[in-house]
Amino acid sequence: MRRTLVVAGATLRCSFGAAPAPLAVPPRTTTSAGRPVATVQDVRTAVNIPPFGLCASQLNPAVAAATAAAAGVPTPAPCVPAVAAPWTPGSPTVLVGRVPALTASSTCLCRWAGVITVLDAGQRTVHVAG
Repeated sequence: MRRTLVVAGATLRCSFGAAPAPLAVPPRTTTSAGRPVATVQDVRTAVNIPPFGLCASQLNPAVAAATAAAAGVPTPAPCVPAVAAPWTPGSPTVLVGRVPALTASSTCLCRWAGVITVLDAGQRTVHVAG
């Protein structure tokens, strides 16, 4: 199986978010297509993973409050991703500073039940085996 490495500027999507968002990756010596390669630890809100527009998850306290204020009519609220664990799975063969690289098939979970996926890895030239 071939996996595409994810780099800075990759496009992410949340299953409860209204809009895609770009992944931010800090400068690193490991690059692909001239961009820093992401790792499974790149999950910090507002640092790596930006908001996805509006959130529609009723588990998000802001959405629940907006829905209650609208007399029970589902009402999205601004997205603030709350990721508590690394991306999975990471690359089994490529490490970036001893941390598995992020691949296009990796996902992470938001505490508000959203599944964050990679829409576009940000490059198309480097695939890893495994």
